[in-house]
Amino acid sequence: MDLKPHIERFRKRFAELESLLSDPRVFDNPQSAQEWSREYARLKELVAAGAAYLKAVADLEENRALLKTELPDSELAQLARDEITRLEADGTILARRIQFGLVPPDPTDSRNTIVEIRAGAGGSESALFAADLYRMYCRYAEARGWKIETLDSNPSDLGGFREIIFQINGTDVFKRLKYESGVHRVQRVPATEAQGRIHTSTCTVAVLPEAQEVEVEIRPDDIEVSVCRASGKGGQGVNTTDSAVQIQHKPSGLTVRIADERSQIKNRAKAMTVLRSRLLEIKVAEENAKYAAHRKEQVGTGERNEKIRTYNFPQNRVTDHRIEVTLYNLSVFIDGDLDGLIDPLMTHDMEERLKALNG
Repeated sequence: MDLKPHIERFRKRFAELESLLSDPRVFDNPQSAQEWSREYARLKELVAAGAAYLKAVADLEENRALLKTELPDSELAQLARDEITRLEADGTILARRIQFGLVPPDPTDSRNTIVEIRAGAGGSESALFAADLYRMYCRYAEARGWKIETLDSNPSDLGGFREIIFQINGTDVFKRLKYESGVHRVQRVPATEAQGRIHTSTCTVAVLPEAQEVEVEIRPDDIEVSVCRASGKGGQGVNTTDSAVQIQHKPSGLTVRIADERSQIKNRAKAMTVLRSRLLEIKVAEENAKYAAHRKEQVGTGERNEKIRTYNFPQNRVTDHRIEVTLYNLSVFIDGDLDGLIDPLMTHDMEERLKALNG
């Protein structure tokens, strides 16, 4: 593929945006300014990669020409061969980065994200695994400087969660976490197992981009709002006032309940945020289904009816079944070091989208 025309197109659009964003009037429309700023940041990286790629290509041609004029066993010829090896490797990486830049960015990638973890098969052990996953994502978010806010939770008796819903705010949250949607399976000896037998349990993880009001219309007549007293142990204020809010969306049948705040108004606002995100997920899933027949694999589409990953504690192993990648550092992974699987998942997804783009 001749990348020069694409690099020139990136450069021209980058110059246009640079001129546009230098006008203070642009920021009179915050939403447009934010979108252009994100595009500017993306193109800045692509323009830099393009310049580095063109230089690598030029240097490669120069060293190949030099190699033809030198004796094969000369010191200069060996230096040229070493440089050619390095430049070819660098050029391949840079070319791939530029090719990925041809794929239109997902507009939801920069959104704040709602994560829902629910215990599945396995009873108490599944609830404990849900708590482990929650801690894992919290550690990962903290390492990346993202902020976490709990929206709702349903604790289990042994310290786990039957369900926990939380929001993560920060840069590129959905871009990196969207691949976590699906069924997560754990294989280990539970703390309650007296015979030392390995049990298999599952949890479901849903990762939803925060929806904007303009994307999902919720009419007042379509929802039924009820309030009740929050449940839980102890006599905290949150449990002694009618602050819990439950919203039922009649057309879809979805129900959201939030009881995290003492304020009924705040709980209602959070419940509406979760409802919008769930409705957006349904809307996106319907669109994805139209094109699913054209793709052999679905990565990061939010389908939850299949196992995506296995956490095997006795073997210190974590396997992602979508890309068939296994890491033997489960203890580090479960402590929040997720990039060893997230990065290859992102690369695989980009490769599939690039194939679809090229027909």
